[in-house]
Amino acid sequence: MDEQTILQNGGITVKGEFLWGSNYTFLVNVEYSEEKVLAVYKPSRGERPLWDFPAESLAHREVAAYLVSQALGWNFVPPTAFRDQAPLGPGSLQLFIEHDPEYHYFTFSNRDIQRLRRVVVFDYLINNADRKGSHILKDEGGHLWLIDHGLCFHEEDKLRTVLWDFIGEDIPGTICEDLSQIYSSLSAPAAGIPLLSAQLLAHLSSQEVNALAARAERLVVNGRFPAPDPERRPFPWPQL
Repeated sequence: MDEQTILQNGGITVKGEFLWGSNYTFLVNVEYSEEKVLAVYKPSRGERPLWDFPAESLAHREVAAYLVSQALGWNFVPPTAFRDQAPLGPGSLQLFIEHDPEYHYFTFSNRDIQRLRRVVVFDYLINNADRKGSHILKDEGGHLWLIDHGLCFHEEDKLRTVLWDFIGEDIPGTICEDLSQIYSSLSAPAAGIPLLSAQLLAHLSSQEVNALAARAERLVVNGRFPAPDPERRPFPWPQL
């Protein structure tokens, strides 16, 4: 059974609370049909109010990031589900990734830094306002995972990231092909709303989905890795 099915349907037992971060976050067991996984539970009512993001919307944005990652075929975001019924109220459940917390962007080898081109594009696409160095994990098998996407998908440009390694480089053609497919999958045909748009509209506003499509198109048309906007702070705080 895949982890997404377990997250969507399993019983949830709280094991403990993560004590760092701005919002309430818990480590939980999720068990379904005699299978169990560890997950990170972020209840919506535990979100700190923000002036620029709608109240109790961050957990939904975590799920939206997973949906976009899957649609791209990049498998960056761990399986994530939104649960209406959970111990502390509605919120997101994300598969917990075992990793070395001391190995992150600021300690990556050059070889792993060179693997981050898709990550840079992904963050621009979802308009990530909080890509810290510790939000990029490497598991025991060497796979790179991206976490903490509550501050994404705003319709206004808010990109804040530590990843500015490839400014001005051409975006590889294979990445542009994936972006073109995402743009097509977000552009509504006459027959109705595309599946990806319908999925995202359960978690984002129509304006945010339209802005996502516009960013995908912008990346393909420009064809280069973006530079920081000189009118805005380009880095998150703290950076780790």
